[in-house]
Amino acid sequence: MLKLENITKDYVSGDSTVKALKGINIEFRKSEFVSILGQSGCGKTTLLNIIGGLDRYTSGDLIINGKSTKKFKDRDWDAYRNYSIGFVFQSYNLIPHQTVLSNVELALTISGVSRKERKQRAIEALKQVGLEEQIHKKPNQLSGGQMQRVAIARALVNNPDIILADEPTGALDTKTSVQIMDILKEISKDKLIIMVTHNPELAEKYSSRVKKI
Repeated sequence: MLKLENITKDYVSGDSTVKALKGINIEFRKSEFVSILGQSGCGKTTLLNIIGGLDRYTSGDLIINGKSTKKFKDRDWDAYRNYSIGFVFQSYNLIPHQTVLSNVELALTISGVSRKERKQRAIEALKQVGLEEQIHKKPNQLSGGQMQRVAIARALVNNPDIILADEPTGALDTKTSVQIMDILKEISKDKLIIMVTHNPELAEKYSSRVKKI
């Protein structure tokens, strides 16, 4: 489904070049939970951003469903991000003045979905993460765990093939982290989840595979 072939990423700053990724080779299956472990600064988030089309690789190839992305234009990357990828971040990235429902609906506005269908799909996604009772609240009325569940619902609402999670439990306590991991594990039954984490215990317990970089 997703294959990285000898992916490199260089960042040029003045006269110096920082090699963030040096020849990454990895293949992902359609429905599995893969954790990417590594020390701070080793390129985990860079790798996730390249998989999600947020950043461009320097060399190599990212192959999506058998198709090379070497000749992808901006519109191809936009379509890939909008329809194939859902993002979950450590900092939730919710809009504070919008309700929970509006935050989840927002992911559908660029997809040309009608207002009625947006609402239905957003409520369905919030039910999936156990937040149907909180849809009219604002993010500041929620706990950290509830905010992360809103972020997961937002990632799910477009029914993407792949969920990318960057340290999704990094700002949460142990008990809440377990609740979030249980939700992600359930989702991985029919989607590919790729999670970056520095927590080897969570990775080993919940993932079907752990890759270290």
